[in-house]
Amino acid sequence: MRNMLRTIVFLLVSVPVWAAGGLAALTDTEASGGLKEALRQGASQAVAMLGRDGGFLKNPKVKIPLPDGLAQAEPLLRMAGRGKDLDKLVTTMNQAAEAAVPAARELLAAAVKEMSVTDAKNILTGGDDSVTAYFRDKTQDQLMTLFLPSVKQSTDKLALSKQYNKLAGKAAGAGLVKSEDAQIEQYVTRKALDGLYLMIAEEERAIRKNPLGAAGGLAKKVFGAL
Repeated sequence: MRNMLRTIVFLLVSVPVWAAGGLAALTDTEASGGLKEALRQGASQAVAMLGRDGGFLKNPKVKIPLPDGLAQAEPLLRMAGRGKDLDKLVTTMNQAAEAAVPAARELLAAAVKEMSVTDAKNILTGGDDSVTAYFRDKTQDQLMTLFLPSVKQSTDKLALSKQYNKLAGKAAGAGLVKSEDAQIEQYVTRKALDGLYLMIAEEERAIRKNPLGAAGGLAKKVFGAL
């Protein structure tokens, strides 16, 4: 991994023309263009993977669990006969995320389009969380605003979520529950974004490992040269 990153750094900061090893002549612009192709592909695949039936619920990497405030009370609630309500809430939270994610496609595409050569360099040399960090910086606030109404529409249908919001709001005021978890719809929206960014990063890493799997010719050229 370290050697691969060194190669990537050389690719982006060296002179534009490659001289040896059968590597094509790659400019910084070509290198960033190859990354853009890979991220467009990765974002599209992540949205398709998550924005379908079971995309969150059946994927342990991104499945949204009960918020801490309910998870801690889960044994008592199940003993009190509220197990079906808890299970329905988990299902609803994950289905709400699945329904919201497709709306992210255009914003993610715009974030890739506006990526500069410097942004690309930072992503390729910034470690495993660099893709997540870039997309969070460029899209998180907008996606929170975009996802929240859709998620709220789903979670508001459940009595348990309304009860949680009422109690968690008071608990957050007393410092017993994280403020970002005080409303179930905010919690689900945040977890949906976490899952989306995680899967985009995983898709990008998969392309690094298998350049031939890249959809675009420039991505194949750049990642195949590493």
